[in-house]
Amino acid sequence: MPNNLLEELLHNLPKVDLHLHLDGSIRESTLWEIAAQQGIELPAARAEDLTPFMKVTGECGSLLEYLEKFDFVAGFLHQAEVLERIAYEVVEQAAEQNCRYIEVRFGPQLHRSEGLSCEEVIDAVLRGLRRGEADFGVIARGIAACLRHHSPHRNMEVIEAAAAFRERGLAAVDLAGPEAAFPAHLHRAVFEYAQLLDMPVTIHAGEAGGADNIHEAIVRLGASRIGHGVRLRENPNVLNLVRERQIVLEMCPLSNFQTKAMESWETYPIREYFDAGLKLTINTDNLTVSDTSLVKEYTVLIEKFGFTPSEIASLILNGVDAAFLPAADKERLRADFLQAFALLGLRPPAPPSSISAAG
Repeated sequence: MPNNLLEELLHNLPKVDLHLHLDGSIRESTLWEIAAQQGIELPAARAEDLTPFMKVTGECGSLLEYLEKFDFVAGFLHQAEVLERIAYEVVEQAAEQNCRYIEVRFGPQLHRSEGLSCEEVIDAVLRGLRRGEADFGVIARGIAACLRHHSPHRNMEVIEAAAAFRERGLAAVDLAGPEAAFPAHLHRAVFEYAQLLDMPVTIHAGEAGGADNIHEAIVRLGASRIGHGVRLRENPNVLNLVRERQIVLEMCPLSNFQTKAMESWETYPIREYFDAGLKLTINTDNLTVSDTSLVKEYTVLIEKFGFTPSEIASLILNGVDAAFLPAADKERLRADFLQAFALLGLRPPAPPSSISAAG
């Protein structure tokens, strides 16, 4: 298929993004305006000159180097109106990609330096997502992230606040941050509490740490989805556990490459995992930091791993099935996607016998 027709097809696909960070998806122009409003001087003469500070333009040496891009924007995100605006604009960016459903994750404790409570942070983000839903027709839900380098007490505050918004657009809780330095077992009690409150759980694991972190996330922290999971194959027993339990991997190819989650594209196991019957989803991670879109992510799969458009459609349907939504909502969304795929001439695999219980 000619490149222009392939790009058009990929753009026209209805899409799902389950792993999307709010603070990694801020437009340079928006940060420029926020800085002007807050009277903060920036190390650039124009908005477009902020790119080196906000985007990975080549390769990173590590996940920690990648995370430095977040440090640059962190000081601007402590007012409710700012959080509402960037959440709204993330939905707008999703609509530009023909994305029909997104889950936007953010760390409430990261946005409190000017006096907001965890509850106020969550409320502001959800207001922005709801406004975006109304204006752009994208279903948008939030995921509240605990941070590995925070104390269990601070993370307990996040879980408790998140549970209060469960029926108001907050879909799940997460554990993110420097995986190698702060293993998940430090937060067992936090996620036991989340399970007691019946909060769905997704955990970043198998990105900068090994397969044992994935095992811990599933068995002890209650994860039904794993953020990234690149290093799963390091332990065949854990890989079999993931396959048997139908644990979903939220893979983010360009981000995984940039953070050195794998040595090279040749060693990236996405084709291996797909052929082994694992439940994979394809996501952007950070629209701005990774300078990416879902079309770019799908193009990587096609050009480097030989995925077909029909296989891409099946990965998108995995995202529908794995969404933290009630089963009836997922069934409606799946039906809409299948209809859209048929109009594009794609025939993904038949739907499974039952919708995933992630929601």
